Amino acid sequence: MCAAVAAALGHEAERVRLYQTACLLHDLGRAGLDRVLFSRIWSWAKARGIPTRPREWRAIHPETKYGRETEAFLARYRNALEADGIRMDAWAKEQVEMRLGYARRLARQLRTARPCMRRMGVRWVPWMQQVMLYYYYPERLEAAQPWVKQLAEILVACEQFEAYSNRRRGQDYYVRRTETLTEAFIYLEKLQHEGILSEPVMKALRKLVAQGTFDAILEEARGQAFTGTERRFLRSMEH
Repeated sequence: MCAAVAAALGHEAERVRLYQTACLLHDLGRAGLDRVLFSRIWSWAKARGIPTRPREWRAIHPETKYGRETEAFLARYRNALEADGIRMDAWAKEQVEMRLGYARRLARQLRTARPCMRRMGVRWVPWMQQVMLYYYYPERLEAAQPWVKQLAEILVACEQFEAYSNRRRGQDYYVRRTETLTEAFIYLEKLQHEGILSEPVMKALRKLVAQGTFDAILEEARGQAFTGTERRFLRSMEH
């Protein structure tokens, strides 16, 4: 999905090829995720209105030292989580780190993975890590080249669009029982309003959606075919 949007926006073929590596690895910081424990912790947090992303945490708790969001979360909520039957041992802390300390955990995972990548002949360049971190840390790209930021925006837009159609992810991450395309676009528009996504990226995504480019991917994520109403909704996206 990301490669299709990047190509539609005019990014050259070699850059798109490298970009696909970053897209494939963008969740590397969550390697080893414990589906049950991760879901319990973040379902608990969501039910109580507790922020689950670094930028959202800092907006509510500006006193938290940058990069120490995991520690701040545990200091505030460890006892309450354990009182509700969620044992907050070292493994549980890793599940917290996978969201609130994502940059730190991604850096550790990359240090482990890069020697293997070199042996496989996979090229790694620094801007890939910037792209991978944008959703949780948009401030890190404030001084980035415009094309890097645009690739980061594309990754956020496509990942979130797919996530809102992904049945298994919806159950694990969001305690969601159904997936709706309307909610997906409402969230993307919210990100655009917040300045995380730009108009050119949204316009390119909508155009490809309207053309049916992503139908098969989204249906696979959902585990079933679109209804006629949903398909008509997608075809109208460019208007």
